[in-house]
Amino acid sequence: MRWNKKQEPNKQIVTSLSNALNVDYGIAKLLVSRNIETYKQAKTFFRPSLDDLHDPFLMKDMNLAVSRIEKAITNKEIIMVFGDYDVDGTTAVSVVASYLKKDYKNVVTYIPDRYEEGYGVSYKGIDFASDNDIGLIIALDCGTKAIEKIDYATKKGVDFIIADHHRPSKELPEAVAVLNPKRKDCSYPYDELCGCGVGFKLIQALGVNKGQKIEEFTPYLDMVATAIAADIVPVTGENRTLAYFGMQVINKNPRVGIKALIAEANRPIINITDVVFTIAPRINAAGRMKSGIHAVNLLMEDDKNKAKKFATEIEKYNLDRKKLDQQITAEALRLIVKNEEENNFTSVVYDENWHKGVIGIVASRLIETYYRPTLVFTKSGNYLAASARSVKGFDVYHALEECAEFIEQFGGHKYAAGLTLKPENYIKFKAQFEQVVKDAIPPELLEPEISIDAEIPLSNITPKFYRILKQFGPFGPKNMKPVFLSTGMRDNGYGKKVGAEGDHLKINIISDADQKTYNAIGFNLGKKQELINNGKSFDIAYVIEENTWQGNTSIQLNIKDIRA
Repeated sequence: MRWNKKQEPNKQIVTSLSNALNVDYGIAKLLVSRNIETYKQAKTFFRPSLDDLHDPFLMKDMNLAVSRIEKAITNKEIIMVFGDYDVDGTTAVSVVASYLKKDYKNVVTYIPDRYEEGYGVSYKGIDFASDNDIGLIIALDCGTKAIEKIDYATKKGVDFIIADHHRPSKELPEAVAVLNPKRKDCSYPYDELCGCGVGFKLIQALGVNKGQKIEEFTPYLDMVATAIAADIVPVTGENRTLAYFGMQVINKNPRVGIKALIAEANRPIINITDVVFTIAPRINAAGRMKSGIHAVNLLMEDDKNKAKKFATEIEKYNLDRKKLDQQITAEALRLIVKNEEENNFTSVVYDENWHKGVIGIVASRLIETYYRPTLVFTKSGNYLAASARSVKGFDVYHALEECAEFIEQFGGHKYAAGLTLKPENYIKFKAQFEQVVKDAIPPELLEPEISIDAEIPLSNITPKFYRILKQFGPFGPKNMKPVFLSTGMRDNGYGKKVGAEGDHLKINIISDADQKTYNAIGFNLGKKQELINNGKSFDIAYVIEENTWQGNTSIQLNIKDIRA
């Protein structure tokens, strides 16, 4: 791993902020490195307010979207709320549909089938709307590139409102409204909302016209926070405010469906990382293994007994997903070795029998072994479908644009994308993608990086220091949990491998500075035990966490890497 120490911020600004806030210089340094330089910015950061949320009508086409929905309600039209089958899409559908249904019952939900219809707006969904006299579709977390499909819907007399966050092409669909803060002609102040976030802005705008206060929208924020966590969007600005209050809802009074999921998982949800690893995979499992509509049904359910039944079904899907994910990852790793592609700049693998619902997870797993841009393909009807994942710093979406001549359809983000191509183009695409990445990727991006915020002595880790550090959350991209460096550490002689396979490393670290002992755990660092044996001196890169064991809570160092 590459250890990359962040650039030292301006000392004058750090000292000024330290004095203004009456906090330790080290805390002020962490804030300035997050572009928080004034008392006012720090107050907004540490004490988010719902008043910080932007006026939804600043988003391009929002007035058109609200007018069309209000017209549909006045005319008693059926409104279809349509969304992608992942966490972001299903939570977005649940937010918008549940809000509309409070006062208007003529609302139906629709999640496309991952296998029959694929990602995004589908002809089958449009035909369903047309056949059932549905005049308006609100498409969430998809639709920005669905130019031909929106034209098809218009000819069938079906209007579209698109509420999306994916990167647009030069041309936009001819919909009634295209809500997307990434539009070049959209001056909305924050362009990193997830799909569910854009859906939330839509219901907020509907509420403004009804005279509702922002506090009335708090109950929807458990779903928005879940989408922010799952879709790996920056936890900055408006996203951080939404996630902050959403986590409060999850911890204090989550909706019945989320409460049922947490009970089924039998794991407490304390912070946003717990959402990523507990709630999100289960919601995703519905769309991966069966249908995303199961997740929508759960999230919109008010009856405890029905929610428990839905959550039990989803838990089974999640267990099935885990087995498939492990099996296909093993097969994909064997395929890379068989094809003698261990030293390539990319991992591109294909098997027609792989389950389409887990290829995205498998792509992420392969990056854990071969740290490079990765695509996993499987058969999907007459085409091959793939999930793409990238490494930190490399734009896989842009790399796919360079291979567009061999691709039928693609969309996504810098680090994750999906695509389809004709089977006869697979070999050509694979060669082109390898060449594009080889030519573009700097060598250092092929090695995992630990970005270190600051070097500190362990004696800095006081209860007060940690209390303030906790308030930096909720954590996520562009507001990650601070990583610290401490040098000249020693183990007290009781360090050992732990875990069923001895994969992890449990260390009792002695700091030479104060001779105190600090508890530490290094997940997947068992192979580095040699570095700490026999009183050897070593350096650690770590984050500071709480560990609760048998009712006792203590501060623990979660070691990310060790070096001599």
